Amino acid sequence: MEKQFETVMGLEVHVELKTKSKIFCNCTTEFGGEPNTHICPVCIGLPGSLPVLNEEVVVYAIKAGLATNCEITRVGRQDRKNYFYPDLGKAYQISQGDAPICYNGYLDIETENNTKRIGITRIHIEEDAGKLVHKEGGGTLVDLNRAGTPLIEIVSEPDLRTAEEVKAYLQKLRANMLYIDVSDCKMNEGSFRVDVNLSVREMGDEKLGVRAEIKNLNSFQSIMRAIAYEEQRQIKAIKEGEKLVQETRGFNQDTGKTYSMREKENAQDYRYLPDPDLMPIVISDEMINSLRSDLPELPDARKARYIKEYGLSNYDGEQLISSIEVANYFEEAVKHVNNPKILANLIISEVFRLASPDEFDVPFSPKYLSDIVTYLEEEKINNNSAKKIIEEMWNTNKSPKEIIVEQDLEQINDEKILEEIISEVLKTSEKAVNEYKSGKEKALQSIVGKIMGKTKGKANPQLTLQILKEKI
Repeated sequence: MEKQFETVMGLEVHVELKTKSKIFCNCTTEFGGEPNTHICPVCIGLPGSLPVLNEEVVVYAIKAGLATNCEITRVGRQDRKNYFYPDLGKAYQISQGDAPICYNGYLDIETENNTKRIGITRIHIEEDAGKLVHKEGGGTLVDLNRAGTPLIEIVSEPDLRTAEEVKAYLQKLRANMLYIDVSDCKMNEGSFRVDVNLSVREMGDEKLGVRAEIKNLNSFQSIMRAIAYEEQRQIKAIKEGEKLVQETRGFNQDTGKTYSMREKENAQDYRYLPDPDLMPIVISDEMINSLRSDLPELPDARKARYIKEYGLSNYDGEQLISSIEVANYFEEAVKHVNNPKILANLIISEVFRLASPDEFDVPFSPKYLSDIVTYLEEEKINNNSAKKIIEEMWNTNKSPKEIIVEQDLEQINDEKILEEIISEVLKTSEKAVNEYKSGKEKALQSIVGKIMGKTKGKANPQLTLQILKEKI
């Protein structure tokens, strides 16, 4: 019998904080700019320059910890993580070793069958490194604009088993960070970067396999593809008796394959040492309680409220909290409707076709969408017309009322008019009528389709079906 394998994953997520200045100096954190223009002696590591901790970084880290159910330390420490790399001016990175600001947290995610709790080992603050720019034809340049940009690193327990669980965890984590407004989490600009630690073991084995760390994945598509390739690579190696080594790997977008970069270092290789230029980080109960009271309603709490107050399904609630922009849009629109379920369905089925939750920039006001819900409830329009109106609003920003009048989209509810149209359609649908009478339900839908075509989608669907069945 062929062996069955299990994938075990833990994530390290680097979240770039949206402070205006860097973590240890006053240089701007603004994205872009000409190379090496957002720098000073501190962030490029000139001898004699001294770091001063940006207090806002600590505040943001605590907020992130509270939003992920972490315990908050009362005394944190900053350490020098020693390694040499061209984009690291000091030859060490100021990070945190064994005294992080946040620890022992968790996030609950929705899986296919149930809710699963993913442990969060720690959240610590650190400075970002610079950026290497590889020139065509050879040669590499160093841009230190990013050096010293404040990060939090959020480290999960190895509780993830599938790519779908990884995606659900990252979506929940990203949503939480956006809700508390500590980062813009723009993956394409590197402010939400993911390292996947992945190993494979035989099903039922408690011992972890040999781990590979896939670095700097900056899109959900890349993460899913990298996981799919890497787990198959490791399974194949185990089956063929190949020795796996603990290593750091990159991901090639073009080939969809991971590749070896270097053997993976252990913590002792970095020789963490307390930074003598920085005082311990002292955090009071008063500070924690104040920040806790200032937190907004988080995604899980919002979902629970939507389910309780509006009678939405768990799925609908999960979709509506997927980003703070979606949730805020729904909150504004729901003030003006009697049926929140119709509103939720319009957002999920129609608006999401035009604007993904990750980039939810809708050109028309929430009130316009709530007007469509009202028209549907009053049977002034049907679902076909609602879809057309939303698309037209997207392109023109005209009101639903204007579009209904201009395009003559008002629903046909007059029984006499519908009876005439249905009688006319039935004259040319003898085959479909006979098939329906012989038990083929689909034949009825083909007749309804003709009626909808003749009325340009404006016939009342329920009334049409009722009259049609009576006539047949």
